[in-house]
Amino acid sequence: MRIGLLTEGGYPYATGEARLWCDRLVRGLPQHEFELYALSRSADQERARIPLPEHVTHVRTAPLWAPADDGRTYSRRERRRFADCFKELVHGICAGAPDPFAAGLYGLAGLAREQGGLYAALRSESAVRALEAACRAPGASRTVQAAHVADLLEFVDELERMLRPVSLDWYEEDARGEGLGAVDVCHAAAGGVAALPGLLAKRFFGVPLLVTEYGVQLRAHYLSQLGAGRGEEPRPAVRALLAAFHLRLATEIYARADFLTPGNAHARRWQERCGATRDRLRTVYPGMEADRFATVGESADRGDPDTLVWVGRAEPAKDLIALLHAFAEVRRAEPRARLRIFATAADPGYLADCRSLAAQLFPDEAADSVTVGENPVAFEEIGGPEAPSAAEAYGAGRVVVLSSVIEGFPLTLAEAMLCGRATVSTDVGAVCEVIGGTGLVVPPRNPRALAEACLSLLGDAERAERLGAAARARALELFTVEQNVAAFQEIYLRLLAKGSQRPDGGGIPFARPPEARVPGHWTSPTWAKPAPDPTSEAAV
Repeated sequence: MRIGLLTEGGYPYATGEARLWCDRLVRGLPQHEFELYALSRSADQERARIPLPEHVTHVRTAPLWAPADDGRTYSRRERRRFADCFKELVHGICAGAPDPFAAGLYGLAGLAREQGGLYAALRSESAVRALEAACRAPGASRTVQAAHVADLLEFVDELERMLRPVSLDWYEEDARGEGLGAVDVCHAAAGGVAALPGLLAKRFFGVPLLVTEYGVQLRAHYLSQLGAGRGEEPRPAVRALLAAFHLRLATEIYARADFLTPGNAHARRWQERCGATRDRLRTVYPGMEADRFATVGESADRGDPDTLVWVGRAEPAKDLIALLHAFAEVRRAEPRARLRIFATAADPGYLADCRSLAAQLFPDEAADSVTVGENPVAFEEIGGPEAPSAAEAYGAGRVVVLSSVIEGFPLTLAEAMLCGRATVSTDVGAVCEVIGGTGLVVPPRNPRALAEACLSLLGDAERAERLGAAARARALELFTVEQNVAAFQEIYLRLLAKGSQRPDGGGIPFARPPEARVPGHWTSPTWAKPAPDPTSEAAV
């Protein structure tokens, strides 16, 4: 089977989202051929790629960050066609109408497929005027109606970048039989722009589309707009237009995808609210390499009985400020308690604020007038001499804490469970679904409740060990690479057996037999030459 794997800002690059689970999926299914179609987000990201297995037969990349002007100009007839399609698209965005949005999107894609890229047309004066007319039309929100010229120009610039996959040459089957139009299944590793090529391959070639979302892209966009206020304040009209575009695109993807695999019930609820039907939904938890945590998880050593451990990215959504205030209450009740914070990555400004608060709340302590003081809160990095691996970081204490106010699928929590550690978490995102009764859960932004839960486990070693054992058993059942790969193998076969809507296959499963395309020297020109006639002089 040929799988077209679609990514944005991740695999096969060394940094980015969905990189690890995509690599584990590909390596876990060596019996299939994978073709990668990757959108990159920066020049730095493109400089480093991870090694790919042999059954990845083809890789195509395209930047979302670089200018994409191909110098293509349209004739008068083509410009009228573009104007009609673009008017429908922006009307659907501004008025919240799904049908005009879809008609405009596929119309622009058909124009780009026949005539070339849309770069110049999307940045033209006629595009800006069409957008302005849609913003002023009845049905648009007050925020959108108040858009100024600068807002329109900024949104058109963003729209061109988000619609860049429409102009790519990924779709038509080339002389080597490669292209999204020739694969058996398109698998988008995320929603939003990453799934747009798969949406077009389904529209024009009938290729089944599978969309996996471990973090809902629409939700991620909303959260990014909330966080934008820490820097340059975005224009309200631009924010409203971008939110409307992402909502309309998500709705179209959920309506057209043959199958959707949310990573948890939290993501599933978002998809259902945006129009996904339950018969096309199946929750598939992300898979983690359980072997990495086996040594710590199976060890009799339960870690330092007085130590709390936090692991993750140091950023405002993780609410380390509340954790430090909670730990201040823990210290008052249990003076021997320590807190070790392992930052896998960090927002430098936020991490500096946390260090400053820790220094104020916990002045360095010394046993006597000669000994150098030591702070009970330690900020460390995984890879250092005391914690060279993530497993050893989790194993450093008896209890692992998660204090987030915003969370999708809490990977660090699942890793702590694989290490057999009792956990104390805030009730956000998919935390309760992951924990499943094997840890303590408290309300977010409540340092007192967080402190009381931590103290209850620090003071009861038997209970902490019992919860840790149950957590490891649950994680081994639900969150391993093996269960993840097996689920997708089943879904791939289900989509292929269902039959496609290809013009050449008539919807018949396996209408194009595997031997029609055999990679390697079998299809080389030398091999393809007819055998000589044994009665001819050349054969003699």
